[in-house]
Amino acid sequence: MKSKAAVAFEVGAPLQIETIDVAPPQAGEVLIEVKAAGLCHSDMHAIDGHWNFNSGFPGIMGHEAAGVVLEVGPGVTRVRPGDHVVPFIPECGDCACCRSGRTNNCEASFTDSGPGSRLSYQGRRLHPFLGLGLFTQYAVVDDFRLVPVRRDAPFEQLFYFGCGATTGLSSVLFKAEVLPGSSVIVFGLGGIGLNVVQGARFAGASTIIAVDVNPAREELARRMGATHFVNSRLVEGDLVGHLNELTRGGADFTFEAIGNVTLMRQAFDAAHFAYGSCTIIGIAPDADLLQLPPTALITGRRLQGAAMGGARGMTHIPKLVDWMMDGKLDIASLVTAHLPLEQINEGYAMQKRGEGVRSYVTF
Repeated sequence: MKSKAAVAFEVGAPLQIETIDVAPPQAGEVLIEVKAAGLCHSDMHAIDGHWNFNSGFPGIMGHEAAGVVLEVGPGVTRVRPGDHVVPFIPECGDCACCRSGRTNNCEASFTDSGPGSRLSYQGRRLHPFLGLGLFTQYAVVDDFRLVPVRRDAPFEQLFYFGCGATTGLSSVLFKAEVLPGSSVIVFGLGGIGLNVVQGARFAGASTIIAVDVNPAREELARRMGATHFVNSRLVEGDLVGHLNELTRGGADFTFEAIGNVTLMRQAFDAAHFAYGSCTIIGIAPDADLLQLPPTALITGRRLQGAAMGGARGMTHIPKLVDWMMDGKLDIASLVTAHLPLEQINEGYAMQKRGEGVRSYVTF
């Protein structure tokens, strides 16, 4: 079948809107219609060549979306036609990672799905980013990358659980396991960081310090639950020292949600030296290194990463969607722009300018 799509032909080039070919799903695969696809910064990293997790060019970016199952291939039992689904990182259930029960990583995440892609343009296969490739009206993905969810959740909010909302909320609730009454500092108030703030409020943190250089983020951060806003550009002297004063010696939990190694180090230093926990969420360029003195770990401070917030799709996403539908989580306030696919490059330009929080495209 034919499908309208945004194609990444080479590193650093604008996405081009083309009509591509989509082959039928094979064994273990599912054809979906993408109803809404979010513009996540990780796609920009891959487009710009800063992240080698991209399987190749030409490719189809897009990994944050929601859609409807149209057709299933042989052997598929997890979903059926008509299901509303959120594509997510794989959860095959058979590899050592999945069997361990200790990680949301799956070995299928590290395999190149390009050679078996059902997407093509003028006879040339298109590499799907992260095995998904969702900047296309129709996509074929592995069944173990799909999470079925309730059908009354609106697609214009549901797509956000494919990455940004789930990553931010899960980093707090399921990875760091923030405790009621604790102190939290969030570095970076983008589409993920604001959900970290919201997650901290949901977890019952008593002090939530939101740090950013954009003063326009303050109002929304406070709406999400921040008790303090710090514009790091206006702090005289040492930012970490200022934060340590606010938390009386260091925060219980800190989060870095930008992908900047300087901020990562500040987030680590702002965690309490004896029991603070620092969680790295943002993705830095592959060549960047984070340097820490080993003694800072020996005293008890903890550093950890959180791929997709540590969330396991089948376990956590339906729960998060239920909380949204019950009014416990505010996703609508963070979805700030709806664009046609033809304006996807402008959507990413808006993101680079710091305009809005999360944009999405439809077909």
